Amino acid sequence: MLSKILAAFLITAAFQPIKAQTTYQEMEQLTVNEQVTTVITASEPIRFVDISTDLVAGDQPINNTVRLKPKEAGHEDGEVLAIVTIVTERYRTQYALLYTTRLTEAVTSKEIELSERNAYHNPAVSMSTEDMYRYARQIWTSPARFRNVGSKKHRMTMRLNNIYSAGDYFFLDFSVENRTNIRFDIDEVRLKLSDKKVSKATNSQVVELKPELILEQSRSFLHGYRNVIVVKKLTFPNDKVLTVELTEKQISGRTISLNIDYEDVLSADGFSNALLREE
Repeated sequence: MLSKILAAFLITAAFQPIKAQTTYQEMEQLTVNEQVTTVITASEPIRFVDISTDLVAGDQPINNTVRLKPKEAGHEDGEVLAIVTIVTERYRTQYALLYTTRLTEAVTSKEIELSERNAYHNPAVSMSTEDMYRYARQIWTSPARFRNVGSKKHRMTMRLNNIYSAGDYFFLDFSVENRTNIRFDIDEVRLKLSDKKVSKATNSQVVELKPELILEQSRSFLHGYRNVIVVKKLTFPNDKVLTVELTEKQISGRTISLNIDYEDVLSADGFSNALLREE
C-alpha cells in the first residue's frame, strides 16, 4: 500500500511545474545612462534596496521612491551594470540595469507594475501602511467612546475619543475643540511617555515616542480638529502617562496636551467593523 502511495506521489510531482531560477535576461530590463536619473516608484513604502555593484549610485529620497544613475561613462551598449532589488512591505521586485550610450533610450521614470511584483512576506512588517491608513480612517469616522478623558487650556478642550488595538499597534483617536476665533497653526503633534506626578526633588523623565502613522496632515484649524495616531503596542507602569501633545507655531505658541492612563490603554477595543458601527 505504501509503495502505491509513493508511486502516485512521484507521478503527481513529475507533472508539477518547476519554478525556474530567474536570470537577468528574464528580468525587466531598464536602460540607464550617467546623464539621466532613473526614478523607480513603488505603490507602497520601500523597506529595503540592494544595488549589486558599485557601478551605479542610488538613494531613496522619499519612502516609496528610488533614484539610480551610473557613476561614469565608458561602458558598452547593453552592458549589465547592476541588478537592483527592491523590497516593499508586501512584495519584491528586481530589475537588470543595462547601459545605453543613447540618452533617448535611458529610462527616466518607472512605476513598478503589478506583473513585476513577487509576493513577499516581510517579517519586519506586521501591518502594511495601506491597512494602517484604512483602519485609521474608519476609526476617524467612528463615534466617540471615551467620555471622561480630556483637558482644557487656552479656551480649548482636547478629548480622547477612542483607543483601538489591531495587530501590534494601538490607534489613538483624539479631537480638539477651539472656542476662540483665533486659528490654531499646528507646529507638531507629539507622543510622549512621562511621569504622572513630578516631585520637586526629582527630575522628570520624558521619553519621546515615534508614531508609526499620523492620519491627518492638515496644519491648521479654526474650531475643530480630529486625528488618529498609530503607535506600537507598549506597556508602562501606573506612575507614567501616555501624553498626546499639540503645539502651535510661534509667536502665539499655544500648547495643549492629553494624558492617557494605562487603565485607559487597557480598555482598548479590538478592531472590527462591528465595533465601529456601535453607537
